[in-house]
Formats: sequence, structure tokens, C-alpha cells
Amino acid sequence: MSYAAYVFDAYGTLFDVHAAVRRHAGGIGPDGQKLSEIWRAKQLEYSWVRSLMGAYKDFWQLTEQALDFAFEKVPSADRGLREKLLEAYWHLDCYPEVPAMLKSLKAAGARTAILSNGSPSMLEAAVKSSALDDLLDDVFSVDDLRTFKTTPSVYELVTTNWRLYPEKVSFQSSNRWDIAGAAKFGFRTVWINRTGQPDEYRDYAPSLILPSLEGLAG
Repeated sequence: MSYAAYVFDAYGTLFDVHAAVRRHAGGIGPDGQKLSEIWRAKQLEYSWVRSLMGAYKDFWQLTEQALDFAFEKVPSADRGLREKLLEAYWHLDCYPEVPAMLKSLKAAGARTAILSNGSPSMLEAAVKSSALDDLLDDVFSVDDLRTFKTTPSVYELVTTNWRLYPEKVSFQSSNRWDIAGAAKFGFRTVWINRTGQPDEYRDYAPSLILPSLEGLAG
């Protein structure tokens, strides 16, 4: 079945969140992977907690705070690289299959967009650095609502702006919790399980599970 619109989470789905640390792996030291994993985990945790508290800070501020926490947890990592890591986060690598996949969807007549926790400036920088500008019809940021996924109103940004019923939208994310939120909202969901994680939130199952975005437009 084809869908009128294909909407993508950004971080971890289109863009590799570990690319910033990998770019400076030689200077960080042997615990670079650990630093990167803690950085990402705290970035997400802060978004959930602030949504529940009703105490919004944009995703860039949470990204900075999460990196500072990661440095505290991994004292072997060179804290002098903080600014370089943050700068690298503005220019994360997209996964190699992304441009061709988006081109294929566009060629088939589908609309494409990002729906992300990222701030508008973060998303603009990531999209431009990966040259995806012409392959996306829209970029939706939670910043307009001052809350984060999985708040239902975030997913409603797509249906309201594009005047579509939820079942006409295929939503792709590498984050299983995001897939659960989108499934509950009514989207068709595709979990991009890049790292072979076990399933969870089984009452809000994905419509499809893929190891990458490569099979999406096939």
C-alpha cells in the first residue's frame, strides 16, 4: 500500500546521532562510545521529564546539558572537546541510504517531511549539511508547541498542517517509544531497528520493522 505522506523522525532515523563523537574519537579517548551513548540517553530523558513537568527548554539546550552530564559520567573523556562536539552535532551525517530513499518516494509522488524534537535551527543545519533540502516538503519541529514527543499534539502537527487523516501518513522512526506514540495517534508506523533492539510497547506495535530505510521505497 502506498501512502500520501512519509514523515520521518530526524535523530537516529535520518541522521546518525553518534557521528559527532565518532568524528572526534581519536581525541576523546577509549570511552568515546560510552560518552556518546550517555549523551543520547540523557538528551532523550530530559525531553520526557520536561514534557511531564511542563517546563520546556529547546532541544539544543537539552543537548548541551546532556553532554555536560556525559562528561561527568565519563571522566576519561577530554572535556576540552566539548565545543567541537557540540559544533559537530549541527552537522551530523545522514545514513547512506537516506538520499536515494527520499528521491524514490518523491518520484512516486509522495510528500515527505521531518517531525522532530529538534529545534528549527538544529534541523535546518542538519538538512542543509546533508543536502536534503530539495527532498523534503516540510520540517516540523516540536518547538512550535513547546513540548516533546510522545505528546499527541506533536503528531497532530502533520495532520493539521497537511490536512490529512492519520491513516494516510506513514511515520518512520528508529526510536521504539516514538513509534508507540505515533501508532497510538493513528499513523501507519515503520520502526527502523538499526541495532537489533528487542521489541517493547507491544500494545502499540509497528506496522513494519526494517533494519534500515533502504527497503521503505522498494
